[in-house]
Amino acid sequence: MRAAFVLQRYGKEVVGGAEKLARDYAERLYRIGWDITVYTTTALDYITWANYYPPGESILRGVNIKRFPVERERNIEEFNRYSEEFFNEKRNPDEEREWLELQGPLSPALIDAIRKEQKDYDFVLFFTYLYYPTYYGLKEAGKNALLFPTAHDESPFHMDIMKEVFSTPSILLFLSEEEAKLVDKYYPGKNKRIVVGAGVEPPPQFFPKLFLSRFLLFPPIFLYMGRIDEGKGCGRMMECFIPYSSYRNSSLALAGKLNMALPQDPRVRYLGFLPEQAKWDAIKASTITVHPSFLESFSYSLLESLSLGVPAIVNEASPVLRGHIEKSGAGLTYRDCLSFASAAELLLLDKELYNYMSEKGSKYVKKNFSWETIISGFLKVI
Repeated sequence: MRAAFVLQRYGKEVVGGAEKLARDYAERLYRIGWDITVYTTTALDYITWANYYPPGESILRGVNIKRFPVERERNIEEFNRYSEEFFNEKRNPDEEREWLELQGPLSPALIDAIRKEQKDYDFVLFFTYLYYPTYYGLKEAGKNALLFPTAHDESPFHMDIMKEVFSTPSILLFLSEEEAKLVDKYYPGKNKRIVVGAGVEPPPQFFPKLFLSRFLLFPPIFLYMGRIDEGKGCGRMMECFIPYSSYRNSSLALAGKLNMALPQDPRVRYLGFLPEQAKWDAIKASTITVHPSFLESFSYSLLESLSLGVPAIVNEASPVLRGHIEKSGAGLTYRDCLSFASAAELLLLDKELYNYMSEKGSKYVKKNFSWETIISGFLKVI
């Protein structure tokens, strides 16, 4: 089959949930003989949308890529101030579309290409409900469109123009039951809605001792992986961890893009961005992983942790994270600093419980999130 994928950015240097999802699906479908073309922008940085890649066509691991320039960079401080006022006031659809264009990445050339070329494909698959390419691209693809919304219960999700986004595609594809329920609650519709998920694939070998020696870390280690900012709950996580680590000597290792100031505390260690193998080595070397976000549609980082038998502590406020923990039995939830400390103590002191959760986590991921299972389900949908 011939399929077009549409998303805001794409490339081997691009790290992100929806972007990883798109690349995983594209490369695996290519391996079984599909012809995949990705329509995207020349941006690498999602903060500014600055043009980085050259426009035009290229190939990455068998997948065709067509990149189109971004017409306007974003000043994130100005945009955040504008957004705060915007979502505190009543607004009309034209104002919502203006907000969407300011958010970006603004690339009319990308939309023109979808308009002209969408009929060349069996379907056009969009990733993430939130951005300019999805809203305007869906209008051009029409009934030929499918959408992975990766939806969160956040302010933009409730804009009136999102009714168009969730009603236009022939099929909505969800990463979790919780995400599907969220969309059904606010945007019920007659299009098909199916949970297909995504896969987790650990490498064949790990080097945890190399990771520990490189960063001079000693167990017990609490690991957070992902974007490090307030919006992901990282500030509150550190507020809870530091007093606990004074009582129970331990380290909190942070890996990912840093978007906030960190406390000057030797027990909080910033590791920077880790390459793929080093990421898996870090998980394997960790005692517990922490997942503080309340806005998730899937959480690769949690499932990667469980796949290696590392129990997790997750934010109870996230239906998706809480759902994974309840279904797997492979971790604990927290709602405040007291429950965070209680969960940490239980996992560190009760070895029988720790081993039980470790085994349950790896079985849960192997049963439900192997790529063989996920692609099989996706093909049935198509």
